[in-house]
Amino acid sequence: MIVRNWMQTNPMTIASDMLVSEAKRLLSENNLHALPVVDSNRMRGLITRANLLRMGHFVLRTQSTDEFNFFVNRLRVRDIMLRNPATIQDDDTMEHCLLKGKELGVAQFPVLSGVELVGIISANEIFQLAAHCMGAWERRSGVSLAPMKLGPGMLGKIADVAEAAGAVLQAIYPVGRHDNQAGEAYPEKTVILRFHAADTNVVVAALEAAGFPVNDPIAAPRSVLAA
Repeated sequence: MIVRNWMQTNPMTIASDMLVSEAKRLLSENNLHALPVVDSNRMRGLITRANLLRMGHFVLRTQSTDEFNFFVNRLRVRDIMLRNPATIQDDDTMEHCLLKGKELGVAQFPVLSGVELVGIISANEIFQLAAHCMGAWERRSGVSLAPMKLGPGMLGKIADVAEAAGAVLQAIYPVGRHDNQAGEAYPEKTVILRFHAADTNVVVAALEAAGFPVNDPIAAPRSVLAA
């Protein structure tokens, strides 16, 4: 999965000489968490809602009319923007994006093609990706199996059991934590299956009879199953 296929394109941008008070208004009115700062088609920095909240709290604490007037009428974006923010290239993988976000504690990245800003990738897009992988839009039936070590042929066996029980598989993927399983040849993972089936209970029973305990079966609505 490549970032350019999931990012928000044509993001709103601001110039570095814009008043901070105006940038604050744009963030609020458009329900944004950050605005890239672009001059001459090149990204120069980033203004975030957190930046502005900290600045606003500082001004309020001073209780100074002069400070407040300076903040509203004279302070420019270039004076407080985050320079050289962390970025992602549009041909990076989503896996790389997620790992970088976790390492840096960042929930969104400006996306560049070379040095040109071409998009934003944020928690919103990550949620969409997760919903896509989970089949949320299709409202499939599904199960999560108890954690297991996935040796050779294990996923194939799980798929065979589910399909023999009437499941039409749409997705099967393992999810696991590796922080305490470094060096394991076959780390313990939870296997998630998404499928269409006339009766989810039949699929669950078949999986458990084959030695694959089910943690949380999710049945699709009857209207979806009937279709």
